Amino acid sequence: MWDPTTYLRYGDERSRPFHDLVARIPAERPRTVVDLGCGPGQLTATLAERWPTSRVLGLDSSPEMIERAGALDAPVDFTVADLRDWHPTGDEDVVVSNAALQWVPGHQELLRRWAAELPAGAWLAMQVPGNFAAPSHRALREVADLPTWRAEVAPLLRADPVDDPADYAALLTAAGCAVDAWETTYVHLLPARPAAEHPVLAWMEGTALRPVRAALDAAGWSAFRAELGVRLTAAYPVRQGQVYFPFRRVFVVARTGDRAQENL
Repeated sequence: MWDPTTYLRYGDERSRPFHDLVARIPAERPRTVVDLGCGPGQLTATLAERWPTSRVLGLDSSPEMIERAGALDAPVDFTVADLRDWHPTGDEDVVVSNAALQWVPGHQELLRRWAAELPAGAWLAMQVPGNFAAPSHRALREVADLPTWRAEVAPLLRADPVDDPADYAALLTAAGCAVDAWETTYVHLLPARPAAEHPVLAWMEGTALRPVRAALDAAGWSAFRAELGVRLTAAYPVRQGQVYFPFRRVFVVARTGDRAQENL
């Protein structure tokens, strides 16, 4: 189960890659814009502001996220749906997937299929976290591999579910797209408050720790958090009242069809 409130603790930091991604889509008057894995919807609403004459759709597999999105005052159709089951209907000129595909094993095949099924000249844009080798995830895997939690938690963790920008560029170029791919490492400055939990732990509770929390009872979760918190405190020390949290992300913007190269 996703908790929109926990996910939005660092809403400004989480939203910046979305805006950087969408800024590289030069579509002027798309007929339909689709956000696959829209989460709580506040970023999807900005797509309706960017393209006010377009039909904007937001899909997410979490009923909790869609319930939160549906409460927004935005001209967006929000629907509970699994992005793995989504197929273009013919008028989707912009498709965005922000921080969602890392949860989908084999999402590379989805990208190939979408590139083939979208109309010529459509824009396919995605962003995924590329921080699975960061100290935060190394600490998570180390704690999960302790005897106390190895059987329950270790199988839930993803080693490195995303590709590098060059790999995505090659995949979509082979699918007939013109491709712009890049990576950015953001250094988030997270406030550290006295007697509060470590800010990187709070960040991870909104995403990477979600399956761990679901697998453990209350006592197990409390013990797991405590052990992980010790390691995160060592990996990300507080300096000048804040924690410096580097976070790598991978971006791709592709234009489909035979005419893509001359238009990108």
